[in-house]
Amino acid sequence: MSTPSESGHEPSEPDLSAIVGERRQLINLAYRLLGSLAEAEDAVQETYTRWYAMSRQQQAAIASPGAWLTTVASRICLDVLGSARARRERYVGTWIPEPLPDRSEWISGRADDGGTEPADPADRITLDESVHMAFLVVLESMTPAERVAFILHDVFRYPFAEVAEIVGRTPAACRQLASSGRRRVRAARTPATPAVGQAVLVRDFKEAWESKNIEALVALLDPDATMTADGGGLVGTVLRPVEGGKSIAQYLIHIADKAPGLTLLERTVNGRPGLVAHHTGIPVTVAALDVTDGRITRIWAVRNPEKLRAWTESGEI
Repeated sequence: MSTPSESGHEPSEPDLSAIVGERRQLINLAYRLLGSLAEAEDAVQETYTRWYAMSRQQQAAIASPGAWLTTVASRICLDVLGSARARRERYVGTWIPEPLPDRSEWISGRADDGGTEPADPADRITLDESVHMAFLVVLESMTPAERVAFILHDVFRYPFAEVAEIVGRTPAACRQLASSGRRRVRAARTPATPAVGQAVLVRDFKEAWESKNIEALVALLDPDATMTADGGGLVGTVLRPVEGGKSIAQYLIHIADKAPGLTLLERTVNGRPGLVAHHTGIPVTVAALDVTDGRITRIWAVRNPEKLRAWTESGEI
């Protein structure tokens, strides 16, 4: 992807705005590959560092700067994924991908509080099915190579010839990796619930939790529902999943009793209706929910403050 110009003239210097304009695509790609906005930003920053470390002549010799940036960012993410697997084995409790606010609220790494000028849209994360929490959790079950091949081909539509160059395997091998990742996603996929219907359910769930109505909570939860929390060892939370609708309802009532003044807000979390819990005006928990057949089947409660930067920096109350 980095071939010199074939003309007899000096290759022209790449347009700076075009280079910077790749940032949005790179952040979107890196977030899906890593499940962490902080790590995605670091990967993209490293990508640009490598670009600007080259001489102008070297930069001008690259036929497609966008392809070069994507290749480098993907390889950096592949390396990060390899080391992340070892780090997450040592993680305190369950590691959950970092939750993100709604795209309309996402401004320069934070939710827009209406008091600033809109930032570069390159800093926004495009929210669609490939960043829903259920989807990101499935990605965590893939090997690094599976994840990169699957995301590049199935989400970003890169041909396998280009994926092979990025991953360092043959196109046939990458095809198999993507196919394996696709099977994992299909096996975990549940029937989609319309956003409006899910929003109504989330509102009912919020009201039942606020009123400590355990019967209403149990009715809204699937009997086999699971709640997983992520405190990262930095805040108190359950270290193992809470299983069963009744057990989850009891745990939520227990939390409400222990934290008087807890405020629940309905927010879009990774493109789906969810809840954000505030205590003394500070976001302390972001909950993504999965709904099937009119009941909540999965709750991912992120409490690790390092993963709530997009919410705590917003000034939102």
